[in-house]
Amino acid sequence: MQRLARNGGTAGLLRWLAGRADGWAGIARSDGTLLSASGAAPSGPLTAPADVPDVPRLIAEGVRALTERGALAYSHDTGAHTVLLFPLPGPHDPHAEDRGAAPLLAVVTPRPVAAGLATLLADVLMPLSLCREAEAVERKRRRVDLAESRGREAVLHLLMTGQLSIAQQVAGALRPRLPDPVRVCVVECPGDSRDEVARVCAEADGGRSWIVRCPVYARHLILVMPADGGTTTDEAVAALVDRCVVGASEQVPLADTATGYRQAFHALAVAREVPGRHVRFGAAPEPALVVGTAGRQWAEALLTPLLTHVPRRAQDPGNQELTATAASWLAFSSHATDHLKIHRNTLAARLRLIGELLGLDLHRLADQAALDLALRIRATPAPVCTPEAGQCDGGAAHDLDEVLRRPAVQEWALRQLAPVTGAAEETLRTWLRCEGRLGPTAAELGISVPGARKRLTRLETVLQRSLLRPPSARYDLWLALRARETAAAEATS
Repeated sequence: MQRLARNGGTAGLLRWLAGRADGWAGIARSDGTLLSASGAAPSGPLTAPADVPDVPRLIAEGVRALTERGALAYSHDTGAHTVLLFPLPGPHDPHAEDRGAAPLLAVVTPRPVAAGLATLLADVLMPLSLCREAEAVERKRRRVDLAESRGREAVLHLLMTGQLSIAQQVAGALRPRLPDPVRVCVVECPGDSRDEVARVCAEADGGRSWIVRCPVYARHLILVMPADGGTTTDEAVAALVDRCVVGASEQVPLADTATGYRQAFHALAVAREVPGRHVRFGAAPEPALVVGTAGRQWAEALLTPLLTHVPRRAQDPGNQELTATAASWLAFSSHATDHLKIHRNTLAARLRLIGELLGLDLHRLADQAALDLALRIRATPAPVCTPEAGQCDGGAAHDLDEVLRRPAVQEWALRQLAPVTGAAEETLRTWLRCEGRLGPTAAELGISVPGARKRLTRLETVLQRSLLRPPSARYDLWLALRARETAAAEATS
């Protein structure tokens, strides 16, 4: 009994009892409702043996008999079988007057009852009751863990959508406090070890980091770490956990957590290909920081129909929900349903509405890149206006090409594309021209789909960016190529 209680729990004890009784064993409420049974599948319905008539009625009769007679056990012959009932002891006094309300151990055994079976059932009551209590505590613990995990996920979602003050208010009820500035880290865990890796992460930095289980990728942990030059948690985790891959961002303000996450995800793509399984994001400017005043005015003009949208019905999504949906979909593609906790049909309907409001075809990579840039410009604090930085340009840009012709953007584009030359550049151009789809890219290049995937994987290492898995760098690369094309067209005109 003790071994089964430790290893098999309630289900193991009931199966063992059914075997010893050569019949059936279960636990029922006082109204006859079965709570668990020896022959039930883990997720299947609880049923009584087919050859025993009306078990709930027999149990209800037994409960009445126990209550009326003040008995501690009950047996009833039903012809070929005997039904034995024993109230399970609980946290309350088993001799109290409400013993009839306690769960019951019910056993159906062939007649005559085997010698010693009643004594065996009396002995198993305490282990069985303790197993049930331990399982109830474990269920509560899991609910608490789930609630805390969802709370942390909610705080991360608020940070990713730029709602810093609300995120700090929600985080006030949890620990630790949100640091600022931060370094964002994405940990790819081997197998089903995410909970164990989370424990290692917490121990590695003394509980200073925010550790969030990624709602999109089941093997990813997201760490929002203090960027104060303390212990290098990301390197420590890569060294401590076998087959664990880690990507870390630059130091960013807490308000730029979304930027830090993208950087960490790109670093993770590179880390998979290096022996140390750990990479920190290399310095690279954000396009939103170099578009200048004209670019900000362009982004505002593009997004105004979305930001001022008023739903016709109270249950329809408002402008904040639609904006968050657009940002999530651009970052995670179809996985946005996991990030936002919505149905795929809801996501599709919202995207149709967003496209209609903005006059964009969100099936086209060009329009996706424009919307992504506009949202990132809106989420990025405006830099200090200095003539040296070229931020004090006058006049608004009328379209994206005007934004991309700015000298600062041209310089950014050159830095983005500098590592790519020759055949690699042709592969990149073809992939972007095919809307980032592998099949058409492979067909146009005249190679197999696995061959195209290998080329793009090598490009990830060269560019130090993620291409094949969202959040992908394809929007930045499309913008960089477009910027170079507009500069070339202007030079020849």
